[in-house]
Amino acid sequence: MAREILDSVPAGHPRGSWPAEEKAQQLRDAGQPAEVVMDLKSDAFLVIVEVAS
Repeated sequence: MAREILDSVPAGHPRGSWPAEEKAQQLRDAGQPAEVVMDLKSDAFLVIVEVAS
């Protein structure tokens, strides 16, 4: 399985990871299993989904 990035939020955002968590929750509510991960290289929170490769 591959991962697709649907959104990115800078780690320095005033609300921290909350914008990414809110976006992931909206996607989960719509039936798409999304999660938030921290990308240390880009210093950002990423909203990702698993996609068939």
